[in-house]
Amino acid sequence: MTFNNISEKFIFYKLPAVLFSLIPFFLITGPFLSDFAISIISLLFLIYCIKKKKFYYFKEKYFYFFLVFWIYLLLNSLFNNFNLDSLKISFFYFRYGVFVIAVVSLLDFDDKFLKYFFYCIFWCFIALIADGFYQYFVGENILGFKYGSSRLSSFFGEKKILGSYLSRLWPIFFGLSLLIINQKNKLFLPLILIFILSEVLIFLSGDRTAFFYINLSAIFVILFSQKLLKIRLLTLLSSILILVAINFISPQSKERIFDQTLDEMNLLKDNKDPSYLFSKAHHEMYISAFKMFEDNKVFGIGVKNFRNLCKDPRYYVNGNSRCFTHPHSSYLQILTETGLVGFLFLLTLLFYFCKYVLKHFMLKLKGKFYFNDFEICILSGVAIYLWPLIPTGNIFNNWINICLFLNLIFLIWSRKSNNP
Repeated sequence: MTFNNISEKFIFYKLPAVLFSLIPFFLITGPFLSDFAISIISLLFLIYCIKKKKFYYFKEKYFYFFLVFWIYLLLNSLFNNFNLDSLKISFFYFRYGVFVIAVVSLLDFDDKFLKYFFYCIFWCFIALIADGFYQYFVGENILGFKYGSSRLSSFFGEKKILGSYLSRLWPIFFGLSLLIINQKNKLFLPLILIFILSEVLIFLSGDRTAFFYINLSAIFVILFSQKLLKIRLLTLLSSILILVAINFISPQSKERIFDQTLDEMNLLKDNKDPSYLFSKAHHEMYISAFKMFEDNKVFGIGVKNFRNLCKDPRYYVNGNSRCFTHPHSSYLQILTETGLVGFLFLLTLLFYFCKYVLKHFMLKLKGKFYFNDFEICILSGVAIYLWPLIPTGNIFNNWINICLFLNLIFLIWSRKSNNP
């Protein structure tokens, strides 16, 4: 990147760098500020590229793949069960692809602001851990949000996404700490404590999907990393010991994470009733979504149309209408709303993810490594989005997409910069 004067450097580099660094904080406030930040970053980068005629930034294979997917979403929204909400989501989905290219380009130009992002996520984790444990033991957080129904929320209030935030950003936080903080740094031991307490808090949050995610990413790092086995086992086992101690005092979270899950799946009851996939509500929702897919196999029902068609009696299950904004499964949502054509994009991503992870594992057996440990941490964050067998949020949700694309930024940048 080149700049002609100080003001140009501020607009096209410093401002986007600051906005990017603040995204961990913005994500706590909700989807508006974080989405506003990535939109501004993307817009400024597009203006820069047009002004400087530097379109070569977009000549990347992963961007071509994204572009084809975006065009498909746009055409699907225009010609398949058209509605304005669907068209809005599809049209503005383009900003995520530009956002990734923009930040990777900024990091290539000068990666000093990476430390600002790291310290922002560092203090966000500290604030959430302090406030989350305060809410757990006192019954409300410092803003007065109550702790009820075995779900901690901290600053997220009614949204109950504390566990989701921590589990989705944990791999990025852990990976960046490897790049920025060495074991001789005075922050190293506090970081270990933060990692342990954040894992404990994810469990106490009562978010079952988040608890699965943090354990999936832990297993991934333990299996595929080069030098992180001991430290990741230390954090994982330490958090388990703390949880055992806490659950002797207060078994609420354990009852929600394990007992309630088994009960909802109908695995604890001694009767002839059928078992369910996660719960009766989830099970019937999945059947309803699959019925929609069977009627619209090739192109699906259209983006954001599950909420509309679930009201149709044709898709009731056992006389029940399981109407939600999405079917609570990323794979089923892509299959149902974008059809086999859209599902092919997801399968392609899964194929290449498995291909390169397997390649890394085979090299590891020979004492070599395809990915470095930072990239393994980031890939453990990608793995939680590609794992098929878990209830998930809306795949087109702004907040979730921002968390996902943050992982892709760091992975692409690391591969390009050949970090050790």
